[in-house]
Amino acid sequence: MAKDLTQLELLTALEPVVGQNIDRHLATAKDWNPHDYVPWDEGSNFAAMGGIDWDPTQSRLSEVARVAMITNLLTEDNLPSYHRTIAENFCMDGAWGTWVGRWTAEENRHGIAMRDYLVVTRSVDPVALESDRMLHMTKGVNTPEGYGGVLDQVAYVTFQELATRVSHRSTGRVCADPVADRMLARIAADENLHMIFYRNLTAAAFDLTPDQTIEAITKVVQNFAMPGHGMPNWRRNGVLMVKHGIYDLRQHLDDVLWPVLRTWKVFERTDFTARGEQSREELGEYLEKLERDVIRFEEQRDRLLAREAAKAERALTAAG
Repeated sequence: MAKDLTQLELLTALEPVVGQNIDRHLATAKDWNPHDYVPWDEGSNFAAMGGIDWDPTQSRLSEVARVAMITNLLTEDNLPSYHRTIAENFCMDGAWGTWVGRWTAEENRHGIAMRDYLVVTRSVDPVALESDRMLHMTKGVNTPEGYGGVLDQVAYVTFQELATRVSHRSTGRVCADPVADRMLARIAADENLHMIFYRNLTAAAFDLTPDQTIEAITKVVQNFAMPGHGMPNWRRNGVLMVKHGIYDLRQHLDDVLWPVLRTWKVFERTDFTARGEQSREELGEYLEKLERDVIRFEEQRDRLLAREAAKAERALTAAG
């Protein structure tokens, strides 16, 4: 039976793969500037500079779009926590350090662009946004219990980057603003490239140590939480986003989990020991349960939306 690799052995063995994927990433990624995605001519001063402060009537976004934009932005704002977590689980030397720095710099653009757009267009209350940013960043992000080491981290960020991409694209569509949609599509493209980087690392880890890797993936899938978990109003805002299809269980299963698992050929591999097979069986059982949960969720959501639509129609009829 092959022995498990230590964290140092994993980092050393995967470093050439990191270097290759940095080269691939730099050849594929397109540089862009946050200021090119903001309608600056819509801006005006706030009261501190002789203008007027925000009021809700100034926002052109629906409640769902506002909630989704705020949630996505606050998620991006916690970049220092993500950087710290990745740096602690990877290392800051050689190719690993180069990637950590590059990834951090690219991610930072996302928060810059989104905040500038929201403030310039007066889409959300900037005072409340800043208050939530301070609370969320002060709290930071804690690694889920039981996570630890490079395999857990690369597996998690593979799914997380793809989930964030899905959330950004869905948010762009509900904004009903071509400027916002274009900006979020640009950000989502970054997230997709980051996902591919981590997905490739995990694939290489599978070839190095199949049992350890499937155990990490099973753990991550069973305990997955979006990185914005715990931000102010997380539960209320999350329910609204789920209800309106910004990011829900069906998307999580069909657009995030399954595409990645198929790329890794998780259920086709023949190199697991009994230990790895047991973990893969646990993963399969969890996915079957999640499919059943998705069906129940969709039925409940359909009934809820139908009741809300009927109530709105009755109110409209009564008013008319």
